[in-house]
Amino acid sequence: MRPFEPRLNDGMTAAEPIPAFVVVNTAGTVIGWTADTERLTGYTADEVLGRPGTRLLPPPDRSGWLRRLKEEERLSGLSEILCRDGHSVLVRAEGAKMLTALAGDAWLVSLVPAIGDLFGGAGSLLERLLTHFPVAMAFWDRDLRCVWRNAAAESLEPAFPHYRIGASLHDPIAGYDTTTIRETMRGVLETGKPAVDREARAFPADGRGELTLSISLFRLDGVEGQPLGICSLALDISRSQARDRLTLLREAGIRIGSTLDVKRTAQELADLAVPILADYVTVDLGEEVMPGSEPLQRLTATSSSIPVFRRAGVASVHDDAPESLWPRGHAVFVPPSSPFTKVLDSGESHFEPVMNTRPGSWLDEDPDRARMIHHTGMHSLIIVPLKARGELLGVAVFVRHENAQPFTTDDLLLAEELVARAALSLDNARRYTRERNAALALQRNLLPRNLDGGGTLEVASHYLPSDLHEGVGGDWFDAIRLDDSRLALVVGDVTGHGIDAAATMGRLRTAVRTLAYLGLRPHELLARLDDLVARLSDEEAADGEPRDATGATCLYAVYDPATRRCTMATAGHPPPAVMAPSGEVHFPNLPSGTPIGLGMGSFESLELELPPGTVLALYTDGLIETRQADLDAGMDRLGTALAGAALPLNDLCAHVIDTIVGDTPAEDDIALLMARVPHKDPPS
Repeated sequence: MRPFEPRLNDGMTAAEPIPAFVVVNTAGTVIGWTADTERLTGYTADEVLGRPGTRLLPPPDRSGWLRRLKEEERLSGLSEILCRDGHSVLVRAEGAKMLTALAGDAWLVSLVPAIGDLFGGAGSLLERLLTHFPVAMAFWDRDLRCVWRNAAAESLEPAFPHYRIGASLHDPIAGYDTTTIRETMRGVLETGKPAVDREARAFPADGRGELTLSISLFRLDGVEGQPLGICSLALDISRSQARDRLTLLREAGIRIGSTLDVKRTAQELADLAVPILADYVTVDLGEEVMPGSEPLQRLTATSSSIPVFRRAGVASVHDDAPESLWPRGHAVFVPPSSPFTKVLDSGESHFEPVMNTRPGSWLDEDPDRARMIHHTGMHSLIIVPLKARGELLGVAVFVRHENAQPFTTDDLLLAEELVARAALSLDNARRYTRERNAALALQRNLLPRNLDGGGTLEVASHYLPSDLHEGVGGDWFDAIRLDDSRLALVVGDVTGHGIDAAATMGRLRTAVRTLAYLGLRPHELLARLDDLVARLSDEEAADGEPRDATGATCLYAVYDPATRRCTMATAGHPPPAVMAPSGEVHFPNLPSGTPIGLGMGSFESLELELPPGTVLALYTDGLIETRQADLDAGMDRLGTALAGAALPLNDLCAHVIDTIVGDTPAEDDIALLMARVPHKDPPS
């Protein structure tokens, strides 16, 4: 189809429709032809007079127009006219019957390029409106070639080159894949079903960033319903408020609660809401949600305000949030008559599109806030309670001062949706923090506080809890003084994390100490421990359902200073590292044993001679195993960290942890127990 370009008239882009007339008899034979028709089609009068006029029509249109010439009194509709050069022109045909002296009944048909007179007599006016319509509009022929566009569509050409008159979506352009839009247009042409709100993205060459369009497509039909082409409407939604809000909710699902850290989750909520929803946002939480701080009840109230929250998150369109009267972590004071306390009492949001800052409001009792509100021009306020599982955790406050538009009810709904998502994440973080702190406290109380080698061995230890979400594990270590100046060293790791793992660790440590005092050899002690744990698990089964067996690994070693020999056995635990006085490190090949708690393990002991100056390193797998490396690679790293390190034992412990773990978060709990054989025999 030949593109139609409107002409400029008095500085405006508009079409001046020039009718082309043709006269045909009721049989469809051309009996009249004008110069304008010749200019439109390229055919001269000699080439068409006395010949069927249907030769000017595409085959699908011919039968329909012949039928209408015979049956109807007036003709009106869109059609294509085939030009002499093989192109086609979309026209609006208007016909009226007339009586001729020579041919009798005939039709006078006017042909006007459709874009110039698409809407009949009002065509020029409507085209002027369409040309300056802010939504990008274009027409595409059946070959998906752009044949008309308005000014808004023309402005898109730098980002979408196919909006150029005459350009086809089949034309290859580097960096542009039009496969999807071509398939969509073909579907609209075939079915006639519009495609609405299809998203398309491009990156303009002028560096303006990503441009996003919402495109709707409609089929343009001819007289008999045959498709003539496609009308496209494109709306730039790159900075659409609705799109920004959908993006905000999508980002909230991804970013809020990315960690089980209360303060970080609160800050994520504040950061997300600025500036799309508000200019200034605070998230204030009750002290039970932010443990580890001084209780608010101990803080002194002012004459008009009391400490109710702690600031957990704050964000602003201005750097460093100058609007915030309190930094993160500090107590937040509010007057009893303020909307903050009313939200806490009612559990309902406070919505104040236009803030009441006149004398006589609650701000009279809060001069500091009043000064800040007047100074920054705060004018619209939303306060939403942070509620999760029936508990009120705090409030989120949304304020506008740079954005002159007041909050709407849609803004309130969006704020409540964001806060609801954040509240669940905050509650999860709070529960995790509470359980983690309890497990840490339990574990620290159960682990030995003052290791004592009794002069038999110099001992030192280091415990590092995991920084990941699984919670505190059940790692433990101990040094147990036995008869005849012997010293037992033990390190173990309970399966799982949390309070249950810490409690199980305490039971196992107590059981090992009790069995150690019986003077059992290492393999005998592990066998007794395995049987004991399996029996306890069976006895604690509830309702006939067997409990999950308690799993644990353990390494138990006994050093005898009289012989300088160390006897050790393992229950599924990695072997110790042995650093000789020369600085060389090796890992003894201990007989394997099954983990504790299965009730089916058999264990064997291995005896080593430890010369003076020898260092033993017993550890849990958190030290040597990561998600990126297996145990063998971790043991190599441990050997390298130990080799030739002539340091005091406590310093050597810290050196090993720093070398292997460094500043990266520990993926699992780490327990390290080190012992050095003295150069002098211990006193008898």
